[in-house]
Amino acid sequence: DVTSLLQAFVDTMQLPQSAATVARAAEYLVLELARERLEFITSKYAVQLQRQLKQQMDVAGAWKKYQASLKNLQGQAGKRWLLTKAWLEAMVDGMDLGDIGHYIPEAIALINAEERISRRHTELDLQFTVTDLMAEHPRITQRSLDFSLDEFLQRMEHHHSVEVPGYKHYLATRQHIIEQARSDLRIDEFKPKPLSSFVRNKLINQAYFPLIGDNLAKQMGTLGDNKRTDLMGLLMMISPPGYGKTTLMEYVASRLGLVFMKINCPSLGHNVLSLDPAQAPNATAKQELEKINLSFEMGSNVMLYLDDIQHTHPEFLQKFISLCDGTRRVEGIWQGKSKTYDMRGKKFCVVMAGNPYTESGEMFKIPDMLANRADIYNLGDVLGGMDEVFALSYIENSLTSNSVLSPLATREMDDVYKLVDMARGVEVANSELSHNYSGAEVGEIISVLKKMFAVQEVILKVNQQYIASAAQADKYRTEPSFKLQGSYRNMNKMAEKISSVMNEAELQQMINDHYLGEAQLLTVGAEENLLKLKALRGVQSADEAQRWQDILREFNKQRTMGGDDADSTTKLANQLAEVAGHMEDISGTLSQGIDLKAEQISQHKSEQKVEQKVEQKVDTIATQPTADLAVKHLASISQSLRQSVNYGEQLASLLGALQTVSESLGKAEYKVEVINQPVPGFDRVLGSMADTIEHSIYPLVKVMEGKLGLD
Repeated sequence: DVTSLLQAFVDTMQLPQSAATVARAAEYLVLELARERLEFITSKYAVQLQRQLKQQMDVAGAWKKYQASLKNLQGQAGKRWLLTKAWLEAMVDGMDLGDIGHYIPEAIALINAEERISRRHTELDLQFTVTDLMAEHPRITQRSLDFSLDEFLQRMEHHHSVEVPGYKHYLATRQHIIEQARSDLRIDEFKPKPLSSFVRNKLINQAYFPLIGDNLAKQMGTLGDNKRTDLMGLLMMISPPGYGKTTLMEYVASRLGLVFMKINCPSLGHNVLSLDPAQAPNATAKQELEKINLSFEMGSNVMLYLDDIQHTHPEFLQKFISLCDGTRRVEGIWQGKSKTYDMRGKKFCVVMAGNPYTESGEMFKIPDMLANRADIYNLGDVLGGMDEVFALSYIENSLTSNSVLSPLATREMDDVYKLVDMARGVEVANSELSHNYSGAEVGEIISVLKKMFAVQEVILKVNQQYIASAAQADKYRTEPSFKLQGSYRNMNKMAEKISSVMNEAELQQMINDHYLGEAQLLTVGAEENLLKLKALRGVQSADEAQRWQDILREFNKQRTMGGDDADSTTKLANQLAEVAGHMEDISGTLSQGIDLKAEQISQHKSEQKVEQKVEQKVDTIATQPTADLAVKHLASISQSLRQSVNYGEQLASLLGALQTVSESLGKAEYKVEVINQPVPGFDRVLGSMADTIEHSIYPLVKVMEGKLGLD
């Protein structure tokens, strides 16, 4: 209340006082009013200034004029204050009075109040000098500090009331801006956070780390005098899903102290062709592009990791070509402005990961010039000479997923390898293990490992079949594509369900259930994939084997016809091509039989030996290729013709093709010279074939031609 009243008085009288001074004055006034006797304290320095001013003005003969001026300004406290202040400041500036200038406000109040207020004077020294100081400070001069208590209290009050709140407000504002920027830039997402279940297995230590290290040394350079200056390159990691590409590279970034800038390429999609966030088709794509440009802006200590690049357009990947060669430059966009980034000499590396086994692999397209600059490694395939280590990695990576084996992941890995050897039948004493295992514990671990070996065997077969099938073009397939996967992820899912008390039947049922659940997502391809899996495992029943053969037969038939999506024209063309193929097979079979017979005859001089060889050869021909094969081909031709006739609108094309075949047969002249008498009955086989062509195919063509004329 007093503060507000004082502030109103100051404003009315136009006194040149700050709000802090008013607050201190109100506090002092309340303390004085609380005393039994009202007396305002006055320092000896203010009294000294008052006396000195009066003395100087008396000498100059100005004191009376000064008093008259004050009287004329009666009721104008602000102007009286300024007048007295001007005289005191002029006096202090003209005389060497020491450091008492800050007592001028108190002296002004003392002069203007005159004797109307009760006062008590104090002779305490509020101002003194501290000597022999060793510290460095702006207020210390020649190891001495001039200290004034009331001036210090004023500065302290100002510090507490102004500086401290201002500084706290500054800290809060800065923290808010930092948090806002961190939220906008998603800084926390860039810190590598490798999984706690990550296991540095033999495959990683012996194969992947040396390969990755060589590439990163080529991109970022090495320390020492042998540091490379031609920094360039790109690390390309490919594999089916679930082989730990991202986990591995995040672990490497963590060990090297790099910012892990992971770009989610599915969020970009095939429509993004530029690094400009302004051209992004949606918010998620814009955010990923901003992260890419942020990594360029960071410059050093960054691993730019593009995940699942099969979901991006090849033209987008071309933007990284210059970044991955010797120039190490790239054009980016930062805060709406184009900018060229030069990464030479900076600790910056580019890693791309992708899955080339998507459908038929048609979506996985890497620009040639980018692939030429990359070191490409397949984490899902077996490296040369690493078969055993690759197979063992399935066991090592699944340790943390099994409750019995999970403690091994935090202990010496040598124990794991010795226990694996024990599970394989190698004699290893328990005393050779670094950890103190009980006999029951070792027995349980070995039992679980043996069951994991059975799962591992299935997983490896599935993995090899998946890769082989995915890498094959559809037009060359002889069986449906295999889409079940055998990755580390599949191994972990099954490892967590393995227990030492499971029997063989329960283990196989667990494997069946796992892949049955995975196959459900394949919808129409579930049956054929499960049948192929059983064939790989060697557990197909007779009915399942027959069903698999039926599927293969129908698959190849549909593939020959052009597939379910082919139109009638395509199917008709495929049928005619098959007819032509059968005709060529007939011609080739007949020619082969005659040529073989003539060759045998010409090679022998003895007629008896010739007859014997011819007889044997004819028996072979009669039982295998010539007669039966020709009949089979003719039957196939007849079946193909019957199928083709059903395509009404394509009948004209078929008749034209058959007429051409007929004319070609009619014009062809065959001259067969038999040197030796054939086996009795062989001429009837040839005659029957000729009759079939003459009396079956040729009349059919004529009838069709007549029908076409009528239509």
